[in-house]
Amino acid sequence: MTASTPATASATNAPAAAAPAGHLPRSSLGALTLAAIGVVYGDIGTSPLYTVKEIFSPAIGLAPTPDNLIGSVSVIFWALMLVVTLKYVTLILRADNRGEGGALALTALAAHAVAHKPRLRFALLSLGVFGATLFYGDSVITPAISVLGAMEGLEVVSTDLKAWVLPLSIGVLVGLFVVQRFGTAAVGRAFGPVIVLWFVVLAVSGIVHIAEQPGILVALNPLRAWHFLAGQGWRVFALVGAVVLAITGTEALYADMGHFGRLPIQLAWSGLVLPSLALNYLGQGALLMGDPAAIDNPFYRMFPSDWVLPSVGLATLAAIIASQAVISGAYSMTRQAIQLGYLPRMTVRFTSAREMGQIYMPAVNWALLAGVIGAVVGFGSSSALGGAYGIAVTLTMLITTVMTFFVVRDGWRLPAPLAWGATLFFLTLDTLLVASCAVKLLDGGWFPLALGLGLFLLMSTWARGRALVMDSIQRDGLDLAPFIASLDPSDLQRSTRTAVYPVANAEMVPQALLHNLKHYQVLHERNVILTVHYEEVPWVPEQERVTVKALGNDFWRVTLHFGFMETPDVPQALTLAEEQGLRVPAFETSYFLSRETVVPTPGVVGMAGWRERIFAAMTRNAKSAAEYFRLPDNTVVELGTRVQI
Repeated sequence: MTASTPATASATNAPAAAAPAGHLPRSSLGALTLAAIGVVYGDIGTSPLYTVKEIFSPAIGLAPTPDNLIGSVSVIFWALMLVVTLKYVTLILRADNRGEGGALALTALAAHAVAHKPRLRFALLSLGVFGATLFYGDSVITPAISVLGAMEGLEVVSTDLKAWVLPLSIGVLVGLFVVQRFGTAAVGRAFGPVIVLWFVVLAVSGIVHIAEQPGILVALNPLRAWHFLAGQGWRVFALVGAVVLAITGTEALYADMGHFGRLPIQLAWSGLVLPSLALNYLGQGALLMGDPAAIDNPFYRMFPSDWVLPSVGLATLAAIIASQAVISGAYSMTRQAIQLGYLPRMTVRFTSAREMGQIYMPAVNWALLAGVIGAVVGFGSSSALGGAYGIAVTLTMLITTVMTFFVVRDGWRLPAPLAWGATLFFLTLDTLLVASCAVKLLDGGWFPLALGLGLFLLMSTWARGRALVMDSIQRDGLDLAPFIASLDPSDLQRSTRTAVYPVANAEMVPQALLHNLKHYQVLHERNVILTVHYEEVPWVPEQERVTVKALGNDFWRVTLHFGFMETPDVPQALTLAEEQGLRVPAFETSYFLSRETVVPTPGVVGMAGWRERIFAAMTRNAKSAAEYFRLPDNTVVELGTRVQI
């Protein structure tokens, strides 16, 4: 796609990036806030389904006494205040990369801030990529635990329905992933109102029980949280590991900032989400103070028996919306990783003619479905999945804190005492959260870590493999400048068409050009050596899209610049070259691609043999460059070349 400015780009892909939300008309701000409630807060909004139940689970062994109830609810409330409100809503949302947020956007921002320190930059890039891979673990566990947690309400209706919880959950999840190929535009319009209703129900149900047991309001005192944790001994880690369930989904605030803007997300949190969550957790505590036997499922026990089934239906809708948010996030994250050079090209289908940000990636979709079904069947309940949930989320939070330090210190140039002070405070908090979730490592915490490490291996292998391919091409290839100087166009047959040679290294002679001259002995009237460069920013202005340099003997070097959130449309971008003196007529242009066949070579310094074989397999299965760069099918000629690594 072409984006004239970041604001123009956002009009098709990310509504709020067009302008600061504070300058939006009230109608637009209201619509964006409603949409943010639906998409951003679905995950954290379903946490009341299982958080309190897990804190008082037999595995932890905490009795639901009044002091323990007040203390645990106080810890939940202040976790929401410190981690979500103070860290993310107040600080992290300010660290936007030209309006975009998320792990890779923050990584690019931090890497740019330390560009003058190559080793540190490489370390931050590696850490950021690992943090991004942990998001996929969240994308698997969130749908599983949210839908299971909602369906377990059927057990409150009747114990005879317990056997149906697992098959119904699988059916809902399969249906959710099957409909992804149709896009989320129609469903997305309903997200906001449904989640608003959900949060209203959370608040009202909490208020009813608080009115019956107003003593629970003592939990708002932070000293109750401090004294409660201080008195738990080593059990404090297990307790905090369960409390983490209340703040899962926090990263979505930052990841989805490009779609809605900072102010709508902040307004949604402070105006509806935080009050509703706080009231519901207080209400669950109040319920248990009056009826400790309700600990088997305190969320659904808040409702009269006639209202349990409708609440299960509403909770299921909320769980589906929470799942949809992380599924869409996985698509966006994968596309960013591809364009930053960490994954091979994959099929990307656009599900909306107006919204470029609404995409569907079949390979990612079915891989996620397999992982989600495996998690549901393997763990079997939301309580069992609670052990797997948290470690990936808290590690991501820790990495976000580290990245943000380099942004505020090296990028924003904030005073060292302020930058270090804030960072050390949040690092201490994040370290406690990570350590608390680490105690659940053998109880399921290994699952998202294994997923993340596996993906990190694939992504690092791809990035390293591509670097080796570039080294091989440069080592075995010909320098372009002397090659062009040595050509005598009068000795060759000339074609009146324009030849475009997309390459990764613009300093070397394209293999496809050598094949043309060797086998056909033809030189085109215009020869364009084309490279596509992805910047560490989400959007590139149209006036910076194309650079053209004449090389002589009817050769030009053209570089196209895209942001990592943009869709590269090469033919459209090449039309901008005419302003710089190079005309590339659409119907008189042929694209010559070099199709590389990677050959692992034992004994050659590069990667381990098994990693080279993985890289070769990834290369064979990568999507065609012609389709990825939107080249017209009837203008593309692919010529094979073997590359040893």
